Amino acid sequence: MKIVFPELNNNQIAKEAVSYFPEVTWLSSGTLDNAVELVKNGEADSMISGLDYSSRDVVIAYKNHIPLKSKFFSSCFIMKRPSDNYHITLADGGINKLPNEEQLYTIVEDTGITHQIYFNEQPKIAMLSYSTYGSGGKNPDLERIHNVITKIKNNHSDWLIDGEMQLDAAISPEVASKKTPSSPVQGAADILIVPDLNSGNILYKSMERFGGFTAAGPIIQGFEKPLADLSRGSTVEDTISTIDVIIKLLERN
Repeated sequence: MKIVFPELNNNQIAKEAVSYFPEVTWLSSGTLDNAVELVKNGEADSMISGLDYSSRDVVIAYKNHIPLKSKFFSSCFIMKRPSDNYHITLADGGINKLPNEEQLYTIVEDTGITHQIYFNEQPKIAMLSYSTYGSGGKNPDLERIHNVITKIKNNHSDWLIDGEMQLDAAISPEVASKKTPSSPVQGAADILIVPDLNSGNILYKSMERFGGFTAAGPIIQGFEKPLADLSRGSTVEDTISTIDVIIKLLERN
């Protein structure tokens, strides 16, 4: 297994993180363009970058060089809290600013697949909103969520999905028993889908900074190869978690 990490030779976090994975052949390209060419040409199986580059630069490099397998590309974060082994997959907190219905469907589908591959468990998806089951009134944003839920149920009948719902109803069985008693998710969602990039980015950073979570990712979905775009604020632990996700996606692809 070969993974290219363009910052490897010049970034201490990268050097420390990759030392935990001696089974991987690590490549350092020096530049983003050289790195994505290695993936494109089959000389590398995947790529991780972002410690020294902006998300915009990393994502544009992926977009310009690596073919898509989905209609759109998106991102997800694998959030883990070591204190109690709790985990959540969150999307999209890194790519799509205000996804339309087609984009939102692709985000849900690709995130469900990523989660299923990595955790080997049935996706339980909550479509998050300021509203729960219409409590916020009628709104085109809510109609978009409902349409996506219908399509996911038709195409992935073994997945559990529900919404629109507020965060507490998605992750608290006690709250769900009051707000969404008939929900198939029952306050035990393990995938959270946010309506826009603002809420996704704020939520994942809040979970990191206030909730004791480590964040793997963003994992970039929709391309022919599993890819990652680390935050420039990523820690060694975040980087190790991201590498672990990429390796498992490669192994189980």
